Amino acid sequence: MLLDASLSQLVLVDYQARLMPAIFESEAVAKNAVRLGKMAQLVEVPVWGTEQNPSKLGENLPDIRALCQRTLAKMHFSGVEEGLGDWLRPTEPQPQAQRGNARSLPKHLQKPAPPVDERGTIVIAGCEAHVCLLQTALDLLEDEFEVWVVTDACSSRTERNRDAAFDRLAGAGAELVTTEMVGFEWLRTAEHPAFRDLQALIR
Repeated sequence: MLLDASLSQLVLVDYQARLMPAIFESEAVAKNAVRLGKMAQLVEVPVWGTEQNPSKLGENLPDIRALCQRTLAKMHFSGVEEGLGDWLRPTEPQPQAQRGNARSLPKHLQKPAPPVDERGTIVIAGCEAHVCLLQTALDLLEDEFEVWVVTDACSSRTERNRDAAFDRLAGAGAELVTTEMVGFEWLRTAEHPAFRDLQALIR
């Protein structure tokens, strides 16, 4: 029921320079996205970004882009349609069958390779909440990730569209959280080495 930093990844969706001026409460939303990215770095949670049609809408805001390990340029509204899921769930190549005296082990005795990094909890935030964020999150749920939507780091051009997205995501099984919830659940204790640094981010 609580987030675990060791199982989490953060996805920041489409905080693009030409889009943000039209977004409801854009300044607060972008500020929380930067906080999320910095919190993730403090607790070693991987951070990924997406950009919708960047040749038209521009790159993500520089402070956000700098926090991402990689940024996916996309034309589909859902980042999953363009390979985001492959970034979030990397797997090792299957090992060659071990050799017996005469032939390979039977298939039912071969063990599949485990995932490289089993981080199936996706913390996601972005714009527009009712389009790219929604479609990406729903596809991630379909792909059996746990999805946690950071509501105060998401928005749309209108408040009504944003709120409709939250209603639909909650109904589909996503957890709705805030930036501070995420940070303190990743820490779990005031004795965490990153506690003071994280606390400074929210003041």
